Amino acid sequence: LYLFFHLPGTSEEVAPPVQQCFMVPKKEINVVSDMAKWKRSQAYADYMGFILTLNEGVRGKKLTCEYKISEPIEKLVALLNTLDRWIDETPPVDQPSRFGNKAFRTWYAKLDQEAEKLVSAVIPKHLADAAPEVAVYLKESVGNSTRIDYGTGHEAAFAAFLCCLCKIGVLRVDDQMAIVFKVFNRYLEVMRKLQKTYRMEPAGSQGVWGLDDFQFLPFIWGSSQLIDHPSLEPRHFVDEKVVNENHKDFMFLECILFITEMKTGPFAEHSNQLWNISAVPSWSKVNQGLIRMYKAECLEKFPVIQHFKFGSLLPIQPVTS
Repeated sequence: LYLFFHLPGTSEEVAPPVQQCFMVPKKEINVVSDMAKWKRSQAYADYMGFILTLNEGVRGKKLTCEYKISEPIEKLVALLNTLDRWIDETPPVDQPSRFGNKAFRTWYAKLDQEAEKLVSAVIPKHLADAAPEVAVYLKESVGNSTRIDYGTGHEAAFAAFLCCLCKIGVLRVDDQMAIVFKVFNRYLEVMRKLQKTYRMEPAGSQGVWGLDDFQFLPFIWGSSQLIDHPSLEPRHFVDEKVVNENHKDFMFLECILFITEMKTGPFAEHSNQLWNISAVPSWSKVNQGLIRMYKAECLEKFPVIQHFKFGSLLPIQPVTS
């Protein structure tokens, strides 16, 4: 599982062993039959390997526990803080329709313009050539500026962004917990603020049949955090008191809290799939089921994956190893 976490010596400024030819990622999935290419691709294997490596890395750990915070992690948090600040600087505009506030386009245009510079600040000088490739995934990770929507495909682009940083050796094996707890968690906070501020539509929402309107990964990693918890069982996450008391420790409960803030009415009605999950006997069963569901409902769905982009770090070529 650690294949794409580079492990050169301990020295920070190690030049990559092979001269990588970076490229700007592009769309490769144009028709439904292209989905077979995706499932056989190196990109799919690496992406899924990355998700599962992090799933193991956070198993049984609280968000508030001690873990190493490296310089690249701090720089990534600073990058996300910048995106957050831009939201404050770009208030919603007055418009007739309640959803899809057009100020998001102004916010997005700033990211579009600055993305490469933001990424260059995170990666070491000798990897500067990677910035245009990696920046594409950052730009894809915040929602669509035409439709003013956000969904699991955008979330996948952020995971791909982090995966690329691991593949070029910026993030390392001992950054695993910080990748989820510090960086991904901060990303979620910024995305929730975007969704609230600009009233973004859910992209490709399956309505009541989807797990959540906007996210999926925090439910996977969040359920892994709860595996073998001495007292919290899956049936407890629909209990408001339990959520209020424990959400700062567990990503899964943080997501539940956000849903209940955003939606009205009985939980079983607005979030039926999650309600069903609360009947599963153990967190490890929940975790395994969510991984299967993620592959089936997100990674194997053409409307989601048609937007995914492929380059030298996440190639469309079939798996070699």
